[in-house]
Amino acid sequence: MELIDRYQQAIVDVLYKVRFTQQEQIKRAGELVADAIEHGGKVYLYRICHSIEEDLLFRGGGPIFYKNYNPDSVELKKGDVIILSSVSGRTKFIVDLAWDCMQKGIIVIALTSMSYAVAVDPVHPSGKKLYEFVTMAIDNCAPEAEAMLDVEGIEAKFAAASGIASAFILWSLTAALVEKMLKDGYTPGILKSGNYPGGQQYNESVIIPHYDQYGW
Repeated sequence: MELIDRYQQAIVDVLYKVRFTQQEQIKRAGELVADAIEHGGKVYLYRICHSIEEDLLFRGGGPIFYKNYNPDSVELKKGDVIILSSVSGRTKFIVDLAWDCMQKGIIVIALTSMSYAVAVDPVHPSGKKLYEFVTMAIDNCAPEAEAMLDVEGIEAKFAAASGIASAFILWSLTAALVEKMLKDGYTPGILKSGNYPGGQQYNESVIIPHYDQYGW
């Protein structure tokens, strides 16, 4: 089998595993975020697998309420949500941030690889890894040490799993979130593509003012 076929099958297998082992956790996370939004909380995405969060931030088909977390300009408050990621569960600045947020009553949803996290030692003074103290952890089902495939002639394994898996999780969580908000009587602002005729005008005249007024 060619390497491209091996890669494609491996990533399909990862997504299948996410869907059939993490579905209920993803739904619960989406509902948790929906409740936070409905009660005035803000939702921030931060450093998810080398900036996978950019796929959801202010783009056609995406909700306006996702915002990028900038530690220098954003002050998180009790009731807000931050969704972040450490595949190993021990990335120091992520673990430190998540710990501080939990102490302040901020909802922390973490994407991590359980296979990876249980194979490494913690770095936080508490002796805990990310999944052990956050509000909710979702397993991105990436293998230990991240890469999926052995390739003859190359010492390191090839092809990271967590990026595509994390994008899949985030959009799945968003689907659960949007469905919950609609059931609760809230219509979340979903952006149109600014490059499609009428899209930018719609966003500027309808979606952005609505978000500024209601936060969703």
